[in-house]
Amino acid sequence: MATLYTNQTKNVRTTWALLALFLVVVIGVGWVFAQVWGEPLILYGAIIFAILMNVASYWWSDKIVLKLTGARAASRERDWAVVTTVENLAITAGLPAPRVYIIDDPAPNAFATGRDAKHAVVAVTTGLVASLENEELEGVIAHELAHIGNRDMLLSTVVVVLVGFLAILSDMFLRSMSYGGRDSDSKAGGALVLVGVVLALLSPLIGTLIQLAISRRREFLADASGALLTRYPEGLARALEKISAQNQPMRRASNATAHLFIANPFGAAGLKGMHKLFLTHPPVAERTAALRGMDI
Repeated sequence: MATLYTNQTKNVRTTWALLALFLVVVIGVGWVFAQVWGEPLILYGAIIFAILMNVASYWWSDKIVLKLTGARAASRERDWAVVTTVENLAITAGLPAPRVYIIDDPAPNAFATGRDAKHAVVAVTTGLVASLENEELEGVIAHELAHIGNRDMLLSTVVVVLVGFLAILSDMFLRSMSYGGRDSDSKAGGALVLVGVVLALLSPLIGTLIQLAISRRREFLADASGALLTRYPEGLARALEKISAQNQPMRRASNATAHLFIANPFGAAGLKGMHKLFLTHPPVAERTAALRGMDI
């Protein structure tokens, strides 16, 4: 029977296909806005700006995220269990040992970031270390190392920047309409302006939905890869159940970094009403079922 691990190649292809679709949406929106404003340079500027933002955010992503989450560097003496677990699993995975950081927060959670495997960071909360047994902690660390091995940090950074760029471009377009945009007296001009307004309203939502699709797929893939690393899917499954049962939000939870964590950092508040449509993580029940269905 097929498992998430046997479908790993398919999952990666689908993720990159979604990212390609995202880039097409960005370019398409830029082209329409350029036509409405009657200025082709807008499209070229949009593409160049998006590329520069991606490069900048990717290069300094670790420093930005660590600052936003209030993480501190771990010490071998004080955080021996976490540091040695990360080092041992990194050797098993054939990865350079990432830097280890600790977030002083009772809510159990963890994330990985950095521009590549040589500059990667794994961060865990004090609540995670206190609430998990050794096998469960290993499962979480293996999940984060899987993100590093799968180069998820690059993909996540690119997607986040493109979502933000779509929102900025759309906002600029809508504001320009209030000050008078392209002449819309002709039927063609009026139709183009209408298309531009519709795209300005919908493109941030479309971008966010694509981001969520990519984030959720990467979580399933990291679960499967992490379980293969430890050869014990039950450890990660139990860890996910314990983390989700806590329900308390992280003190510095942010929409900008939520997709990086192994579980929703907003606690029970992030699972109510319409918020379910915009969660960056698949339901824990689906993740644990997939893990326990793996044939290792």
